[in-house]
Amino acid sequence: MQERRTNRERSEGTTATLIAVARQLFVDRGYAETGTPDLVAAAGMTRGALYHHFADKRALFRAVVVAESRAVADAVERSAPGGHDPVADLVTGGEAYLDAMAEPGRSRLLLIEAPAVLGPADAAAIDAEHAGRTLREGIEAALAAGAIRPLPIAALVTLLGATFDRAALAVSEGMSRSDCAAVLAEVLNGLRS
Repeated sequence: MQERRTNRERSEGTTATLIAVARQLFVDRGYAETGTPDLVAAAGMTRGALYHHFADKRALFRAVVVAESRAVADAVERSAPGGHDPVADLVTGGEAYLDAMAEPGRSRLLLIEAPAVLGPADAAAIDAEHAGRTLREGIEAALAAGAIRPLPIAALVTLLGATFDRAALAVSEGMSRSDCAAVLAEVLNGLRS
């Protein structure tokens, strides 16, 4: 006998389906070229179902960006062992970031489309909750341990985050991942006290 799903389980399933379908369409076509009729057709749902779960296409896109950002942060957190060398942990986290951002379409979604569609402030706020948070925590740990020179944390997070993002874009455009990882490691190791 098949178990009946609760309304909450059905709602969560519908939301997850819409996010997964939207992600694929946004990657394949871009935000601007993806219409709500495309989204509901690909999901096999009605427009009513879409609007029941999301206010509009932009809200659905935001949910995709949050899910992608969360996936990147999860990958970074799984990679960093939290050992005795916080700088080595930052390097390992940076490599995990590059690997996570190599997921097809992810760099474009998070680094190009998100700021354009959601605005730079909202895109940055989402990042600050997820991948940016992991970088901030890693830098805070390195500063607290005296492993890196005492520099302003906001500037470190902003500038290192921009460096990681640019590396992810470069890799997505065909640059060698190992070259980018090697340079990032040198940058991080150059901060050692």
